[in-house]
Amino acid sequence: MPHATASWLVDNTALTFDQIADFCGLHILEVQAMADDMAGQKYTGRDPVRAGELTHAEIEKAQDDSSYRMKMHKAPVQMQRTKGPRYTPVSKRQDKPDGIAWILRNHPEISDAQISKMIGTTRNTIAAIRDRSHWNIQNINPKDPVTLGLCSQRELDAAVAKAAKKAGTDEAEPKTDTRLTDDRQALIDELKAERVQAAQDAVEAAQEAEAQAWLDARKAEGNAQD
Repeated sequence: MPHATASWLVDNTALTFDQIADFCGLHILEVQAMADDMAGQKYTGRDPVRAGELTHAEIEKAQDDSSYRMKMHKAPVQMQRTKGPRYTPVSKRQDKPDGIAWILRNHPEISDAQISKMIGTTRNTIAAIRDRSHWNIQNINPKDPVTLGLCSQRELDAAVAKAAKKAGTDEAEPKTDTRLTDDRQALIDELKAERVQAAQDAVEAAQEAEAQAWLDARKAEGNAQD
């Protein structure tokens, strides 16, 4: 989230545009446009300190020395709950519909089950937001769930990757041409019917030959008696 992070740094620090651009991997003119409110898209600020990417000490060091370039802080991996419903602080629960709407708009490939697990919501709520039947739909404003603190960037990236992989697997699965199977079965059935008919014809021919032989034998006996 480089643009959202840059927006937060512009609004909350005294860092130079060059320092912010270097840390976020942006062009300095992009950062300047954000500061001047000239950017084509408004970004919701994303706190890199809260996200574990920076420390206050690192920011203060950069503010004291404009030539200093901030370094990304490696935050320790937090233990994740693997079972049970996801707990969301009361203060964040009202933001859930906004986060759900953002995912539905930007990542429609993510399944309802993934959204439910990631945000900590119900499938009924997701369906209501999708078909715009939610009771508060008029006030729902799609916002990045990471920025809202409803999930981590790692969780969102993992969900997107999993959904993309599943979609790729489904597309890669070869579609069986049922016409070939149907034609093959029809040919087998036809050959089987021909064999059955041939056997019946052979039996009838044998019976006719046997009857004819019997008649010929009777005629021969009659002639001999005469």
